[in-house]
Amino acid sequence: MMRLSGKTALITGAARGIGLAFARAYVAEGARVAIADIDLARARNAASEIGEAAVAVEMDVATETGVDAGVSAAIAALGRIDILINNAAIFTAAPIVEIDRDAYRRVFDINFGGTLFTLQAVARHMIDRGIKGRIINMASQAGRRGEPLVAVYCASKAAVISLTQSAGLDLIRHGINVNAISPGVVDGEHWDGVDAFFARYEGKAPGQKKAEVGAAVPFGRMGVPEDLTGMAVFLASDEARYVVAQTYNVDGGQWMS
Repeated sequence: MMRLSGKTALITGAARGIGLAFARAYVAEGARVAIADIDLARARNAASEIGEAAVAVEMDVATETGVDAGVSAAIAALGRIDILINNAAIFTAAPIVEIDRDAYRRVFDINFGGTLFTLQAVARHMIDRGIKGRIINMASQAGRRGEPLVAVYCASKAAVISLTQSAGLDLIRHGINVNAISPGVVDGEHWDGVDAFFARYEGKAPGQKKAEVGAAVPFGRMGVPEDLTGMAVFLASDEARYVVAQTYNVDGGQWMS
């Protein structure tokens, strides 16, 4: 039996990468999904590829109007939201003495603010409808520790872990389970940008940092988006009904907690 049969899910930042892998996995488990992304054309292409169980929704999680419009559009298309995955995020890197305020605000507006206020909007919907829902936040191994060039990103993901704990403890009284996934290094097109930051600040050749971090994973390679889908399906399913306010590492052994 499909574990998410009859369920509906809103997934932010889902037009590519990890979010798109989640959408595919959820549909395979019987759910209907709203692929929410700031790039509507790309979201439409992704939804078309998946099929009639997927719809595209334009959503900018960095603004109040963008969150409200995206959540409202998802509800209109799906009828309700049973599951939310807060996946939208961006990355930046710089030495402490070079951190730019605009870059700092942008990262926190998306990585933390986008997670908080999308969670809030969907939780209100779930409470109003009496939905015993599931909310899954995307944290990171970077939220478990500091890194010399990645202070802002690390802090934003540490905030997501803390939010998951607070929201999980608050919302479980409404029957809403809030948990998080903490990936390690996951391959994808975003790594071109990440690698470029390290090439700039560490003087590495293009591709060198990516090769180094992949070789350092105890499992023996970088992750791929599909490595995360099992945990995402589990946390959305009835099997995880007693799991509350937890952040699970899915990282090939990079971090133990």
